[in-house]
Amino acid sequence: MKHLLKPIYFIIISFLSILSCEKEDKTEAEISKINIEFTIERFDKAFAQATPEELPKLKKAYPFMFAKKYGDSFWLQQMKDTLQLELQSETIKKYKNLNTEKTEIESLFKHLKYYFLEFSTPRIVSVASDVDYRNKVIVTDTIVILPLTNYLGGDHYFYQGIQEYIAKDLKPEFMVVDIANKYAKHFTFQQRRKTFLDDLIYEGKLLYFKDKVIPFKTNAQKLNYTEDQYNWSKANEEYIWRYFVDKEILYSTDTKLPNRFINPAPFSKFYLEQIDSESPGEIGKYIGWQIVRQYMDKNTISFKQMLTKSAEEIFDNANYKPRR
Repeated sequence: MKHLLKPIYFIIISFLSILSCEKEDKTEAEISKINIEFTIERFDKAFAQATPEELPKLKKAYPFMFAKKYGDSFWLQQMKDTLQLELQSETIKKYKNLNTEKTEIESLFKHLKYYFLEFSTPRIVSVASDVDYRNKVIVTDTIVILPLTNYLGGDHYFYQGIQEYIAKDLKPEFMVVDIANKYAKHFTFQQRRKTFLDDLIYEGKLLYFKDKVIPFKTNAQKLNYTEDQYNWSKANEEYIWRYFVDKEILYSTDTKLPNRFINPAPFSKFYLEQIDSESPGEIGKYIGWQIVRQYMDKNTISFKQMLTKSAEEIFDNANYKPRR
């Protein structure tokens, strides 16, 4: 009898997996039919090509791009500023068009519209501004600003002096990931932080959000990881979880834990020489993601409902078991 149970178990798992794939395929087919219309307005090009006489017309078309505290003399000076001219030149050279990015953003918006009927397609404007890796994209209810200077490629000379673990994310393929992350934070409930577990589950929700709205991106890209970093996380998932449990940090209120395992860093801080040198930063996000994924696999609940659930409810009902 015992010998029969194992084959039956795998048959059931395989059957459920097939059903899940069929449901996902059907959902994606429905999403593909959603009509989303927008253009990416190239303010970076418009400002670069404008003459002083055209400034009033440009200000009328893009009033939100011109801070009122600055007079026309400031913007006229910017038109001939050496640094601004270089930013514009490098941006336009890199992005002769934004066809690939537009296709990815369109898919993101279709998925957002499918899951959130209240979503309204925003106006999208590209700019050539100073490099700001802390605010790579700006997303509001009505406008998305794309500072293209934040996505010129990790080895671009603009990024000299920026630490490698940050510069590696300044690539075109991460633009839609960063936009999705902004929307994830907008739609996801964040309870007041009490414990490290609260951080894990919140970050897991944000990544599961990306599973749903940018399924065309790889798991590594959703984390802003390289493939090697993602593979390391998968291979060491059980060890990482055991460390969190053995050190009793899940329910810890230590405010240093986010800097060790959640916030951007060159590596995660286990305070163990070998593993610290090998691990990617933000490893807590990966663990939180796996907990949320298992919660969704084991419970009958919609994606939107999950976003409102507390960390305790998700963790208690995930029955999380790390990958072996």
